[in-house]
Amino acid sequence: MTDIDKSRLAGFYRQLQRQAQDGGYFLNPDSGFAMELAESLLINQNRYGYQACPCRLADGERELDQDIICPCDYRDEDLGEYGACYCALYVSKEVAERKKQAGSIPERRPPDPADRAKRKPVPSAPGTGLSGLAYPVWRCRVCGYLAARDTPPGVCPVCHAEKDRFELFMPGGNTR
Repeated sequence: MTDIDKSRLAGFYRQLQRQAQDGGYFLNPDSGFAMELAESLLINQNRYGYQACPCRLADGERELDQDIICPCDYRDEDLGEYGACYCALYVSKEVAERKKQAGSIPERRPPDPADRAKRKPVPSAPGTGLSGLAYPVWRCRVCGYLAARDTPPGVCPVCHAEKDRFELFMPGGNTR
């Protein structure tokens, strides 16, 4: 039993659906399960002030939990490899269309906060350009959308071009 108002939950769930659809993502087709995850996100919003992933232990400090605020930093990699994100709120198109089942998703989040801090971008010194990027930058060849992450997005959130339409725009990763 939670103190989450049912109308607030329903509105939040519709918002998640719209955002997923607009961004080329899919929510878990098990709407009851997805609704439970949405409720847990709202519980974490009330508890911490941000929507920490309901399937992970949050530190309770936004700065320390930046990587697990939904959608988490690991979502796209998990979707690409396993067909679902860690908590399975987001799933791949094949899983959403029930052509494939998502399996167990291993935790990508480094257990040690010091290791998580290494993934944070290091600002460039003035006059040194973008060499301080922590991640490579991928460019959508269709619309020019830029994404800084280890791998290109599965679907461009702007034009919905698929992953293979992205190209490496700037190498990065000097902090790992």
